Order: sequence, then C-alpha cells, then structure tokens
Amino acid sequence: MTDENNVPKEINGTGEEKRKNQRERKNFKKEGEKTKRPRKAKNSQNSQSIFKKSNLKIIPLGGLHEIGKNITVFEYEDEIIVVDCGLSFPEDDMLGIDLVIPDITYLVKNQEKVKGLVITHGHEDHIGGVPYFLKQLNVPIYATRLTAGLINNKLEEHKLLRSTDMHIINQGETIKLGNNFKIEFIRSSHSIPDSVMLAITTPAGTILHTGDFKVDYTPIDGQIMDLSRIAELGSQGILALMSDSTNSERKGFTMSESSVGEVFDKLFLNCTKRIVVATFASNVHRIQQIVNSAVKYGRKIAVCGRSMINMITTSMELGYIKCPDNIFIDIDMIGNYTDEQLVIITTGSQGETMSALTRMAAGDHKKVKITPNDLIIISATPIPGNEKYVSKVIDDLMQLGAEVVYSALADIHVSGHACQEEQKLILALAKPKFFIPVHGEYRQLMAHSETAQSMGMDKDNIIMMTNGRILEINENEAKFNGSVPSGRVLVDGLGVGDVGNIVLRDRQHLAQDGLIIIVLTMDSETGEVVAGPDVISRGFVYVRESENLMDDVKSVVRHEISKCEERGVRDWATIKSTVKENLRDYLFIKTKRNPMIIPIIMEV
Repeated sequence: MTDENNVPKEINGTGEEKRKNQRERKNFKKEGEKTKRPRKAKNSQNSQSIFKKSNLKIIPLGGLHEIGKNITVFEYEDEIIVVDCGLSFPEDDMLGIDLVIPDITYLVKNQEKVKGLVITHGHEDHIGGVPYFLKQLNVPIYATRLTAGLINNKLEEHKLLRSTDMHIINQGETIKLGNNFKIEFIRSSHSIPDSVMLAITTPAGTILHTGDFKVDYTPIDGQIMDLSRIAELGSQGILALMSDSTNSERKGFTMSESSVGEVFDKLFLNCTKRIVVATFASNVHRIQQIVNSAVKYGRKIAVCGRSMINMITTSMELGYIKCPDNIFIDIDMIGNYTDEQLVIITTGSQGETMSALTRMAAGDHKKVKITPNDLIIISATPIPGNEKYVSKVIDDLMQLGAEVVYSALADIHVSGHACQEEQKLILALAKPKFFIPVHGEYRQLMAHSETAQSMGMDKDNIIMMTNGRILEINENEAKFNGSVPSGRVLVDGLGVGDVGNIVLRDRQHLAQDGLIIIVLTMDSETGEVVAGPDVISRGFVYVRESENLMDDVKSVVRHEISKCEERGVRDWATIKSTVKENLRDYLFIKTKRNPMIIPIIMEV
C-alpha cells in the first residue's frame, strides 16, 4: 500500500508486517527520494547541535590599541576559555602606580563558565597578571614547561602556588576543555623558549591564535616553528586567524636570533676589558648566547638584577640554559677575578629607574663599580617611550669612561616579533576565512590589515577589534554584538584597583601645583574663630621665603569667615567651600598657580 507520492504507508497489523513496511520505506529513501521533514532529534539540545550551531564569542579584554596586558576570552554557549593574562607598565601620567592589569569583571560574573586559562608563552605582557587573576578566579592553568615554571615563581611570591591547579602541556599536544573547546599547542618561535600558537577548535570552527611569534629558521634551541602543522590546519579550514601585529610596520624579515651570537663572539674576541651585558631577563636565547661566548673565551659569569637571577635559575633548573657547572659565580666573588676573566649579565636595558645597570651608571650599585676598563653591551632596543632613559644611562656610563656598544653601533639585538614577510607566510599557510590582527597599537593593527589585503584577503573579512567588544563569529559571518567592561586596573603597592582616575587626577594636581592646608578652630555655638587660621604649604611655595603671601592668605580666609558670620552661615561644609573657592581665585591672580586647597575646621 502506498500514498499518493508512492511512499509506502505504515499500516496496522502484525509486528512482521510493520517491520516489512519499515524496510520498504528505508529502501525507498536510499533510492534518492528526499523526505519532506528531517528526523526529529531525541531532545532539543541535540536538535540544536544538528540543525543550528551557536556563534563563538571572541572578547579581547586587553592587548588591542596598546602594548601589553594581553588577554582574550573565547566563549561558546555556557563555556569560556581564557588565553593569556598579562600586565603593562604605567604610563608617565600614572604617578605612583606600579603595574596595570586587565579588568576581568566579566569573567568574575561568569566564573562558573570558565574552564581554564591557557598561556602562549612566558613574557610579562602575557603572564604578569596571572596572580591577580587567580585571586578572583580559581581555574586550572595550561602552559608549557618553562612558562609554567615562570608562572610558579610569581605564584610563590603571592602565596598562591599550593592552591593552583597547574597543567604542563608539551608543544604538539592537544587538550580538551569542557564540551566545546579543543586546544592544540603548536610549536612556535619567539624570544623565549616554549612559545606556542594555539589552534582552538570549537563547533563554530577553528581559530588560530599565533601568540607572539617570529619565523626563525635557525633558532638557538633548534626547535623550528611547526609550519607544516599550520599548513595542515589551513587545508582543513581555519575560521579566523588572530595574529601578532607588533612589527607589522616593518618590511622584510626579522633576523634570526643566532645572528646575535656571531656579534657577541666578535666583541669578546681579544677583549681585555670586563664585559657587562644588559638584556631582557626573559630573553633566554640571548642569555644562552652570552653564556656560549663566555665559555668560548674562558670567562666566568656573574648575574645582577632580581628578575635576571630568577629567570636564569629557573631556565637552568628546567634545562633551557645549557652550560658547564662552574661557569656562574656569585656577584660577591667578582673581586677574585681579573677584568678579562669576567662577564656580568644584568637587567636595565630599558633604563628603568631602579634597575641594576641604571644604578651602576649612577655610581650607586653596591657590588659593581664601572671603570674605564669596562665594555658595556646593551643588547636590546629601547621600547617606545624609553628612549630618553636609555640615552641617559648610555651618557652616564660614557662619562665614567666605559666603552658602550648599543643597537645603533652594532647588530647586538634582534626582535622576537615577525615582520611583514613572515606575517605573509602565516597568512598564506593558514588561509583563514576571517583575519583579526591583534597585539598592537592601532597603527600596527592597520598595517597588518593592509598586509592581509595585499595577500588578496577581502577587506570585509578583516575585523578590527577593540578591547571589550564582543565579536560573534560562525562559518558564514562575523558581527559585533555589545561590549563588556575592559578597562585598566591599577596596582599600587598592595592595593589592587583602589586607585582610579580621581585619585590619579589628584596626584597629578599635587605634583603640578602643590598643596595648601588651612587650619582653623571655631566655636560650635557662636561660629566665631577661636584660633587660626594657620597655613601649611607643601609643593606650592617655601613658607619661610613667602611670609607676605602667607599673611595675605590668612587675611583672605579671615575675610571670608567674617562674611559668613554676617550672613549667619553656620554650616561647616558651606564655609569650607566658600573659603576654598575665593582663596583659589586669589592665589591664581597672585601666582598664576592652582594648588590643591584643603580647609580643615575644628570645633570647640
């Protein structure tokens, strides 16, 4: 029996008849006739996964339109993973601030969704915020061995080590977080060992996050970036490529790290002076090359700077720095060796105020005194904004008679970030549907976008993101849909987030114009001035040399108090406000300055 479409109809009857009928219907469908309705899934969740996939949300909370505090949120349905959690250093107008970390309010509100924190490599702008993150969200961390070791050092300082769930992942391994995230750790190249790119596979598609990278064909550790795996993923289909934009304005290729070793060898050759090398503590490959040259030319190595000591100790324990057992000596032992037997590795390549090299240049270092028989090698280029500090350190060292070699004189530094030709290579291998430039200021993101367009990438498929904006992406489209909090959290001493814009504004006000405090005592019943006013000045004028001005200030205050008495004003807040406003106007007329004025009224 069939219906009008010649499809066998189910009939009532015995079980054998029903089974026969079902076989006929099944065979009929196999012959190519489409059924009018898809089979209904057993539950609504399965139905949704079969017929309609959710969008993947990508939410950067830091690292865009800025250098530092890199952190990105990936959210699919009710699950979240976080990639990196870095810090940045305070700008010049952030007086008294030690560190700047990302605002993770959104993650705290959704902490039950967070499945893990995944780290690409061990630089401060990618791991520096981890201790502060863990104080608010206790989630497992997934990182490679050296990266995990550096994070553990930080956690130990913050007394968080025992309570943290740390997972060490090898390059090339894949992990699964929750039901929706599969993350592959792809071997990469950067200025620190154990760097990885992340292939994040979700039901919506695969995202390739490069982290920081360069394409180095002759890396110091011999671990060449796994370009074949990137190409394989590209052939399978990458939904979006999120790529490092730091050097996107520079044409050509970044030089190999191994090229620096040749320069070190030339500088060490026939040198009879003591050699002092300043570089980034995190540049383990650079330190290895300094060690290689020291071993080659029979020199002992002493280390200055807390961060440098921690980095070298951790790297040696984990086997990332290879050297003879007796090559390193304590800094207190340098007096036992001649100058030509010594190398000192130190921090301070950026001219930081309290760094070891800066203190040496100022003659304030307790262990190392710079003499004309020193060769100082600054193996770094100044980070934008630090140029004047580095220049001052170089000048101070030269005034002490030392010979100074820096990047303008010799190729003693190469970047850890890819230039345009390397960025093109990753674009060509990944062949993404969408491209998202990350890790950089706006001009760098734009330059990376232009490189992608030169490769034939459709401009409409290049997404310029900003911190806090929610990007919803699937295999068909990418669109912005709202935003989340993504500001800066300022760390001042032990205080985290307790210094905001108002406090910073007050600090700037105090720094620029100083402070005047007016103290007077009034009778609470009559409102008469019993004592004062007394004037205290800090950072405004030197009181002993400005007695006339101080007397005038007192007269202005008395005059305003008298006017309040005449009007019968007894409200202390009103009196303070009146005194402050009129005294501000008077001082500006007299001095063209605008100090902070704090009236204090005591009552008896």
